[in-house]
Amino acid sequence: MNTKNIKTALPDFAKPLKVRSSMDGLLESRPFEYTRRSSALFVKAMRDALAFQSGHSTFLRAYFKLEKFSPAELKSEKDVKKIPFVFVSALKERDLTTLPADRIALELKSSGTSGQKSRIQLDRDSLARVRRMAWKVFEGLGLTDLEHGHDYMCFTYDPEVARDAGTAWTDKLLTGFTGPGEIFYAFRWSREKKDFYFDVQNSAGRLRFFEESGRRVRLLGFPAFALKLLDEFKKIYGRNPRLNPDSSVITGGGWKTLEDKAMDKKIYRKILANKLGIPVGNVRDLFGMVEHGVPYVDCRLGNFHIPNYGRVITRDPATLEPLGFGKTGLLQFMTPYLTSYPSLSLLSSDFGSVEEKCSCGIKGPVLRIKGRAGVKKLKGCAISATTML
Repeated sequence: MNTKNIKTALPDFAKPLKVRSSMDGLLESRPFEYTRRSSALFVKAMRDALAFQSGHSTFLRAYFKLEKFSPAELKSEKDVKKIPFVFVSALKERDLTTLPADRIALELKSSGTSGQKSRIQLDRDSLARVRRMAWKVFEGLGLTDLEHGHDYMCFTYDPEVARDAGTAWTDKLLTGFTGPGEIFYAFRWSREKKDFYFDVQNSAGRLRFFEESGRRVRLLGFPAFALKLLDEFKKIYGRNPRLNPDSSVITGGGWKTLEDKAMDKKIYRKILANKLGIPVGNVRDLFGMVEHGVPYVDCRLGNFHIPNYGRVITRDPATLEPLGFGKTGLLQFMTPYLTSYPSLSLLSSDFGSVEEKCSCGIKGPVLRIKGRAGVKKLKGCAISATTML
């Protein structure tokens, strides 16, 4: 469903929600507050969300019975690890929507092109909450700016065509976190081929236009395409662009070179900042899953911070027992904002670890992504997009 049809019915994500539930109350707390109060808010919201969904989902009700779990057991932070998880592949293979179709406001999918897709269906309240959550996280990390207009170069699918692609919807949402400017989508639709292609030459020309305007610019999307564009820019104009120093970059999808080799994120940030003429601290990365919804965003030091709107647990891939800080395992993601889809507790196919804190001064734990588990990778938006390089 196109968000244009429901935009007028949704509250402004930059303004507080009307608190009608514990889930709303959690999202009106500060994103990186880690106190007894914030813990209690999360636990209550999680307990209420689990109770609501188990009351509406035949699948969850049967699953919780099989696992001998009741949402009432969730009384404190230490009980969070007891919550049963759904493996991410289940969302690619089954329709597990909790609410009837006439309650669904938006459906999103994890892949922009062909391949096995995860999907998530959001009712109006869940959609309002996930939008508000994203705003609060970005605001907490100093990445919102409604006072100044920003032009956007988006390395993602044009949302007017890829209306249900998770990355397209996310980037369209993120362009509203600053004052309005021009938005250019680098992935264009070919009517002849009936597929997307990376319009690198026109993107280079648009970046030159942004540069000459002197306005603030924000680059969004898959990082490999940003490097490809800057190479093309230098080939055409004989130099690197020099953007307004208050410009920024928010990447997502992993740091691959054109040869599909992993690049260290710290090195990538420096290279991109130098090529654009902006501070390294203005280059941030975003990790997210369409099935989960919580954004994990870099601080100025380049570390993903876990907001109090979710929890991440690492589990031993052999025993599925929970691991402590600093131990690498499969990542389990939890969040209570959803009332329409049973991905409140999701075991992903990603390997990673959770660190206790970051030296940037922002409170709370840090998420480190180490890679995908398994021999065959689950196909998502980033893997689909690389076929255009």
